[in-house]
Amino acid sequence: MKLLSMLKQAGLAVLASTCMLASTAQAQAPTLTIAYITNGNTNEGWTLINNGAERAGQAAGVRLISVAAERGELSRQLAIVEDMISRRVNAIAIAPVDSAGIAPAINRALAAGIPVIAVDTGITGARITSYVATDNVRAAVVQGRWTGEQVRDGDTVIYITGDQSQSTGRERRSGFLQGLNEVRRNVRVVEVPTTWDQTMAQNGVESALRSHRNARVIASAWDGGALGARAAMLSAGLRAGSIQIVGFDGSPGGLMMMRQGWMQANVAQMLSRIGQVGVETAVAAARGQTVPERIDTGSFLVLPANLEQFARDSGVIQFMRP
Repeated sequence: MKLLSMLKQAGLAVLASTCMLASTAQAQAPTLTIAYITNGNTNEGWTLINNGAERAGQAAGVRLISVAAERGELSRQLAIVEDMISRRVNAIAIAPVDSAGIAPAINRALAAGIPVIAVDTGITGARITSYVATDNVRAAVVQGRWTGEQVRDGDTVIYITGDQSQSTGRERRSGFLQGLNEVRRNVRVVEVPTTWDQTMAQNGVESALRSHRNARVIASAWDGGALGARAAMLSAGLRAGSIQIVGFDGSPGGLMMMRQGWMQANVAQMLSRIGQVGVETAVAAARGQTVPERIDTGSFLVLPANLEQFARDSGVIQFMRP
């Protein structure tokens, strides 16, 4: 099928770009230690990303130290990186809490000869070894274009942002606005700022709906925000589909919303692949292999017509309730 073929081709391209590892000689080499440092998020999307990372570590036969920054605190993540430097790990794969704030510790790791792979979110102020993630701008442009096709001049769109201190949040906002303006310029965009917090999204959308009851579309930078938007609509007494919702992630919760008629489109990331390729790239770099500076793990526009096929082909269906 077309979708399955696309996913397979994307997988082959990513695997080729990350220099898949030979087995015989490596089996005799000392066991590598890879640090996998997350930003502390525990939503469904990050569960899939982290599962992919764990599987990649097992497949490569390395020791994977998985540790999270509690409550998404930068100070905690800085301390974790310093600890990994002192433990002389062979490589670090990290999803930064703050793209710029983490740079001093990352530069110390690089100076110590430790390759650093940014996973899902980029790092500014440090020349990292590689950045493995969805091309957030390109994917968000698709989200913005879809939104523009659903509205007319003068309509109102509510946009739930991600954390603007992180490159992921900034890129998705930028791409969304670019895509929207390509299709429809004369649209009022009401922004709901969040730090990837679902409750913030719900409260912000509730407030926006009180002032803009005629909003036509609610777009979210991540699926947790879309779940918050649904809760806000329910609180306002609105039915599914009365305002269209477009998500970003392709998480189980987001796709369940689509099944139930609450979501009309979703720009899906290949979530498990982000963690998988992040760790594979860290292993390759630790073994002295040259890795690409930027690896795009791909995205796909999910609509009700292709929802079930995507859920099966991507593996997300195993996390979705019947």
